Amino acid sequence: MVRHLVGKLASRSLSIAGRWQQQQLRRLNIHEYQGAELMGKHGINVPKGVAVSSLEEIKKTIQDAFPGEKELVVKSQILAGGRGLGTFKNGFQGGVHIVKSDEVEDIARKMLGQILVTKQTGAQGKVVSKLYLCKKLSLVNEMYFAITLDRTTAGPVPIDVFKGITDEDAAKVVDGLAPKINPIAETSDDQLVAADAKLNFDDNASFRQKEIFALRDTTQEDPREVTAAKADLNYIGLDGEIGCMVNGAGLAMATMDIIKLHGGTPANFLDVGGNASENQVVEAFKILTADDKVKAILVNIFGGIMKCDVIASGIVNAAKQVALKVPVVVRLEGTNVDQGKQILKESGMTLITAEDLDDAAEKAVKAIST
Repeated sequence: MVRHLVGKLASRSLSIAGRWQQQQLRRLNIHEYQGAELMGKHGINVPKGVAVSSLEEIKKTIQDAFPGEKELVVKSQILAGGRGLGTFKNGFQGGVHIVKSDEVEDIARKMLGQILVTKQTGAQGKVVSKLYLCKKLSLVNEMYFAITLDRTTAGPVPIDVFKGITDEDAAKVVDGLAPKINPIAETSDDQLVAADAKLNFDDNASFRQKEIFALRDTTQEDPREVTAAKADLNYIGLDGEIGCMVNGAGLAMATMDIIKLHGGTPANFLDVGGNASENQVVEAFKILTADDKVKAILVNIFGGIMKCDVIASGIVNAAKQVALKVPVVVRLEGTNVDQGKQILKESGMTLITAEDLDDAAEKAVKAIST
């Protein structure tokens, strides 16, 4: 039975594990206009540009920053690629346009405040709150430029331009972050310009790069993840129906895998950590219950450092603050487990208890189908 279970887990868990592995690294992404300002500040040649957030700013910006320019580039600012080929939900095509200076305001009216859908945003798209007005350049050559960082040596990885990246090179940079300039362009007057760039920063650097991290645009992020980060919770939204609250990343992954094994789909990755407070548990429940897609909640706690009675008290207090309209399956084991179970029993809450992880996942999947 155990061997069969392990085999099924191995075959079914790859897709969800891969998706989580791709998303779990927290990083700061900044807008194109912010990247240009940052590069310009450090002596890199960038096109002249000004970010605007309202139609009222446009006329004065053109007069002050681009006098005599017959054409300008109008770029939507969202934290996603594929803007040029994107489509606004109002039907307007393209998030990047080269237009005559006296037509910028008309084009901007169709873009500002509208939702742009690209190959990277998903069907929900992202709101364009700013436009980046740039000087049009006459380019004679365009190239791709990137610096890939090796965390082991704390420096760049040299790549042979004739051989390309090797397996050995790839192994070195699997955890690295790569600033990308695409294109780095040669102009008709022999200037080298960073015409566009994607810059991101590892969140581990936030304590010493406060000025850069102040550039974070939380309006472009999943609001659930923003709320979770404020409560110091590790949360990643997914597309399933079973909300998960677990302590420990490994146990959280195992919980999602076994939900999949029993035919369900996890709605999130949520690790409350080993030292979560009662208030953090309450905040976690608020996030889970605010997701309309969640049809059941599975709480899976193995108390080591984390105490089961703290989790239980948090669940009870959360129930007082939010309307629990979905079934809640609870599996507690470990430190203070008897106290935790007693707190839940005396609360009068209607809960589905489980003896182990497999039992909990099976009951959660069954709960959404009844």
